Amino acid sequence: MTARAIDSSPTSVSVSAMQATPEFNVMTGSEPSILATLADIAVPNGECPRRTEIQIDLLLLAIEALDLTGSEAILVTLEELELLGVIRGRVGLWKVRGTNPLRRFSQRRSMTVTEAKALVVTACYLARRLTVLLRQLVIEQQQWKERGGDLSEYPRLEDYLGRFRAHYRHRMNIRRVGPSLFNSDQQLNEMAGKLLSQLLFCTGTAGMQRLWTSLFDGEIA
Repeated sequence: MTARAIDSSPTSVSVSAMQATPEFNVMTGSEPSILATLADIAVPNGECPRRTEIQIDLLLLAIEALDLTGSEAILVTLEELELLGVIRGRVGLWKVRGTNPLRRFSQRRSMTVTEAKALVVTACYLARRLTVLLRQLVIEQQQWKERGGDLSEYPRLEDYLGRFRAHYRHRMNIRRVGPSLFNSDQQLNEMAGKLLSQLLFCTGTAGMQRLWTSLFDGEIA
């Protein structure tokens, strides 16, 4: 299966060369070994803070804006990394992402640390496959800010920002206080740009581990 990114060049989501990991053992609570690369975070009841839930969902939203088949790519990567024991397919992914309290259809339960690890690992593996595009877009964004001019001069960046804004407005409840703070094109473009930088950051040395820790800054018990 291939994923079409903004530049229309094929981007493989195959991760067959990666280390396979066992499914989450619901009886013992043991995690797939790939998740052990991320530090255990001491949070109350093993549940993620609200800010962490929002940020992880937005990172995945950015991937979906970068890649026309982003939603399927997320599912394919979860399967090939053998993380479907943690995030149980399409419905399970929808439910876990629905823990983002800003969503139109949010879940009452919280995202567990194990679920958060699985989504961060998945997002980072996908980001690595989009590294070239991420670098190009980050550079274009910097040039746009420095030089000014019309966004149409940067068609790839314009496509990404437009898709992100559309995804955000479609999936988030903009009548709530949180999303209403990020509803203008300018505000959403800023958010989308920061997410680009975060995704590019996690492709570097120890980037995944550093991104993971940053999601809990100020939240660790």
